[in-house]
Amino acid sequence: MWITDMLASPLMQRALIVAVLVGFSAPIVGTYLVQRSMALMGDGIGHISLTGVALGWIVGAAIGIEPVDALAIPGAVVASIAGATLIELLRLRGHTGSDVALAMLFYGGIAGGVILIRIAGGTTTNLTSYLFGSIATVSTSDVYYTIGLAVVIVAIGLGLRGPLFALSHDEEFARASGLRVAALNIVVAVLAALTVSVSMRVVGVLLVSAIMIVPVAIAQLVSHSFVNTMRIATVIGIIATIAGLVITYRVAASPGAMIVVLLIGLYIVVALIKAGTGFLVRKVTVKKL
Repeated sequence: MWITDMLASPLMQRALIVAVLVGFSAPIVGTYLVQRSMALMGDGIGHISLTGVALGWIVGAAIGIEPVDALAIPGAVVASIAGATLIELLRLRGHTGSDVALAMLFYGGIAGGVILIRIAGGTTTNLTSYLFGSIATVSTSDVYYTIGLAVVIVAIGLGLRGPLFALSHDEEFARASGLRVAALNIVVAVLAALTVSVSMRVVGVLLVSAIMIVPVAIAQLVSHSFVNTMRIATVIGIIATIAGLVITYRVAASPGAMIVVLLIGLYIVVALIKAGTGFLVRKVTVKKL
């Protein structure tokens, strides 16, 4: 049976582990970003992570590591954290708007990645798997990186849920309550950076925000509680990543793109059901009146 064959494949075993970890951890950070109206932050960090990928190639080629892209994810982690921290510092100090900082990250990250990958002896084709995701090429080292990063994301995202919720809900209230707002802002930025680094192998940096944001958007349609929204979003994230991976095992399509299409399709279905339910409730209420 094809399911047995799929589960017996070492490649699919690694892919499933990574998919579940991403599906669980990404919506946790996404919940904070949505609450803060910073849904596009993942896109900006994703672009700068390409520069880190290229830097990882350069270092790998310089010291003779095989495969040459073995340091791509560590490079992405360093560049993503640096970029996210810079954005937050610029925003906090008021030197430039956060939208301008994100725009600089978008364009500078892509340009830097393309230039540096050429310097490393590669081509822009080598960046494709990081742009759109390539879970089929997940290596054992990628699994270890993902496990480590996911543990950090979940530990901080859930361990600091109270202070981070206060920050995301009302920054001025959080400051008046004595919370270290500047430090917490940096924590959120770093969490977003780590999530981008974790997710790039699954959905790619161009679609990374989707796995962080869309499950949260779906959860918000059925829940008004912050905690329940986060719980529902993580369940949706896990189901979507597994479903996307299983479908593309049988159908020739990109797992990352399939996961995003499934999430958006689910959002549309839930939104239509909610709208229809609301219409029926209003209609019954009018009849009773």
